Amino acid sequence: MDADVVVIGAGIVGVSVAVHLALRGRRVILVDRRSPGEETSFGNAGLIERASVVPYGFPRDLATLVRYAGNRQTALRYDVRALPSFLPWLARYWHHSAPQRLARASQDMLPLIAHSVSEHDKLIALAGLQPLVRSGGWIEAFRTAAAFEKRLAICRPLALHHGLEMQPLDQAGLEKTEPGLGPGFCGAIHWIDPKSVTDPGLLTKGYAGLLARLGGQIVGAEVSQITPGGEMWRVHADGAQIAAREVVIAQGPWSGELIAPLGYRIPLMGKRGYHMHYQSESEVAQRFPVVDSEVGYVVAPMRRGLRLTTGVELSSAARAPTPIQLERAERKAKGIFRLGRRLDDQPWMGRRPCTPDMRPLIGPAGRHKGLWFAFGHNHHGLTLGPVTGRLLAEMMTQGKPFTDPTPYSPGRFG
Repeated sequence: MDADVVVIGAGIVGVSVAVHLALRGRRVILVDRRSPGEETSFGNAGLIERASVVPYGFPRDLATLVRYAGNRQTALRYDVRALPSFLPWLARYWHHSAPQRLARASQDMLPLIAHSVSEHDKLIALAGLQPLVRSGGWIEAFRTAAAFEKRLAICRPLALHHGLEMQPLDQAGLEKTEPGLGPGFCGAIHWIDPKSVTDPGLLTKGYAGLLARLGGQIVGAEVSQITPGGEMWRVHADGAQIAAREVVIAQGPWSGELIAPLGYRIPLMGKRGYHMHYQSESEVAQRFPVVDSEVGYVVAPMRRGLRLTTGVELSSAARAPTPIQLERAERKAKGIFRLGRRLDDQPWMGRRPCTPDMRPLIGPAGRHKGLWFAFGHNHHGLTLGPVTGRLLAEMMTQGKPFTDPTPYSPGRFG
């Protein structure tokens, strides 16, 4: 079996890369041990986040750090026993989150964020997936007036500067926009530019279906090794070999393990997140994803029901999942969102592939000809999948990239 390009990883990023390469005439094989969209891309809050123009930095104010240090928050929990394994990464993350560095990260990420919705729209139209996507954005809700006003003072100039449509909602305005919510919020910010997806896993599968119609192959196999040899690469997958001139690594949090034997040491952290679906007990269906900003979780209307997604859990890959964060969020959300019975047998857990400088790796690996990286999208894999696919495909086919890819160069990590 051979191809022009083998893309390893069938999440939203890998599938999008494969589609864009196929659209440019490349013979593509997409390989993953699971079907498309069944790992990290399956379990997010479903936001195509056009409004996230500032990356999620490490908190710098003392009050927030003290709260998180107590390890009782819903937005962030850390595994004390695993702390030594991720403390060096956390120190680098803190370093890059200093105000000036965070501002530079925001500037670097803006071209990708600005094209996120339009690039999804193109693939959605080609794949015929319009019923899975909703316009109208998402809602950032607040429990206290002080937090609401503080956040509003930040967001108003931010929205004006970036040309984002943002609507402040007082309590009456929120009740009118989302009449099915129970009491608990005093105000909200409605970000209107983003879109939401009612089944992120199914959207990814839909893009994979487009790939198949374009002539791409999808192989269900676990890749154990990639080896260079002359002008060709050998991809070893479940006892078989696939030969290709180029290989794209798009395995999200597992990418580092695959490229380590080739000498690449990428500081990649898998931030954990959980979700659970619930039957709604409200008489009025929820229209938009809603973030409980002061507690730290999202409730989004999905095809399966209301999906509650947690904040961040820091742990090691070897540690077993824990229900603590989900249970904390469920207690806070139950009355406001009128959550009924659980619809899943067990909480779902995924790992967000995060770099300490809050930028993905998109581009040539550097030390090996024909090896390309597309991973490390932090909290925005779903948002940035198609735009990453476009950028990398332009680089690989010698087209002129729509934006300077230098900020995402894998070479920045040596």
